[in-house]
Amino acid sequence: MIKRFNRWFDDRLGASGFVRTALNKVFPDHWSFMLGEIALYSFLLLLLTGVYLTFFFEPSLKEVMYHGSYAPLKGVEMSQAYESTLHLSFEVRAGMVMRQMHHWAAIVFLAAIVVHVGRVFFTGAFRRPREINWVVGCSLLVLAMANGFAGYSLPDDQLSGTGLRIAYSIALSIPLGGTWVAYLLFGGEFPSESIISRLFVIHVLFLPLLILGLLGAHMAILWRQKHTQFRGKGKTEDNVVGSRLWPSYALKSVGFFFIVSAVVALLGGVAQVNPIWLYGPFRAADVSAASQPDWYVGWLDGALRLFPGWEIRAFGHTIPAVFFPGVLLPTVSFGLLFGWPFIEARFTKENEREYHLLDRPRERPLRTGIGVGVISFYVVLFFAAATDVLATVFDVSVTGLLVTFRAVLIALPPVAASVTYRLCKEANALPDEEGTAPVVSRTPSGAYVLDDHGGGNGSNGASRADGVDHADTPAPEPSPGA
Repeated sequence: MIKRFNRWFDDRLGASGFVRTALNKVFPDHWSFMLGEIALYSFLLLLLTGVYLTFFFEPSLKEVMYHGSYAPLKGVEMSQAYESTLHLSFEVRAGMVMRQMHHWAAIVFLAAIVVHVGRVFFTGAFRRPREINWVVGCSLLVLAMANGFAGYSLPDDQLSGTGLRIAYSIALSIPLGGTWVAYLLFGGEFPSESIISRLFVIHVLFLPLLILGLLGAHMAILWRQKHTQFRGKGKTEDNVVGSRLWPSYALKSVGFFFIVSAVVALLGGVAQVNPIWLYGPFRAADVSAASQPDWYVGWLDGALRLFPGWEIRAFGHTIPAVFFPGVLLPTVSFGLLFGWPFIEARFTKENEREYHLLDRPRERPLRTGIGVGVISFYVVLFFAAATDVLATVFDVSVTGLLVTFRAVLIALPPVAASVTYRLCKEANALPDEEGTAPVVSRTPSGAYVLDDHGGGNGSNGASRADGVDHADTPAPEPSPGA
């Protein structure tokens, strides 16, 4: 019956050849390829939980009096957006766990994309013919950050309101068009009546559709171009070694989806995130010192804190200090990220053929060193976003911390890049062909030997691990009772 059913469809659509080819597509088995799957599955969870939340959320700044079940805020005036978020958290069945799963899924989604982009960068998977997919992946990162910030701002709590105030200042700092951009986003001077409703449309419709479209393009390009793979036995530039889509890879992917879902559900159930009832409704005059953004925009907050208050006056216009860390730094950062495949190809002249085998990071000391230096730069900015918290916890001066972070921000990246470069060069000097890596083993008599040619047969008794010959080292005495 199934065969007749399939034949009926194939007679009309002629899709059996494509389906057969698709089911036989081979996927690499290396664990790092699961990073993209984690991003995809967490995005599906974002869509599922987000649909549930939209049933109860009111994207309005209309003032109402709270009469819900959370006693500390009873009788407090607040926006409908904040009131509906409290209602969703405390009175809607499964509302709290859905809110937290949604927030955790966003965190996992962005973390998976960042690590995935890092894996592609350090292994050279962006090289010809995958430059377009690199640009698509970087665009997904930008859109995911923007959508995360939009969703984070919707509840109109004290923390998200502070973030919106900073975003408004950044938009205003853009030379010439800043006022227009700020009014376009906010619908008037901050705080405007339109910002939450506009962010709601951006968060649930505009950006998700763009992300869905780019995810589709990402997968289609991936399908059209075969997978990259790490070097190994039987792996060449012309093949892919791994599991077929059906049945092994498909079944493993379904199982992995449920694992990701279970982890996000567990986090949503037991790990509190974004407790807006503790922050209170947004009041512009009540901004606290310890306001911290979500981790993926922490580097931007840190840059705003560390950059000196320099203003430039030119051609009749003033460029405020916030422009440099708030607009110029992200523009340069993402510009270099998007353009890296073309920059590297220009300098290495490696654009004459296609690359399907991945590099090990140590094989590209310069690229790896630059990557580590850049990461250390943004890690310093990330921690600088917590200067007020750190000053309170460790009872030190905020000004002293800012000066220290500025010094570290200048010194650490070149040091990290230089050390990484030298470590990669040293690692490259070691034998690295399969089966020839040095192996330290222990003989029945307890002596330690090193085999420079692999296999651990003890043919070479000189240890290079510590420069000491352990061939005649006696075995340690067994401990009592062993």
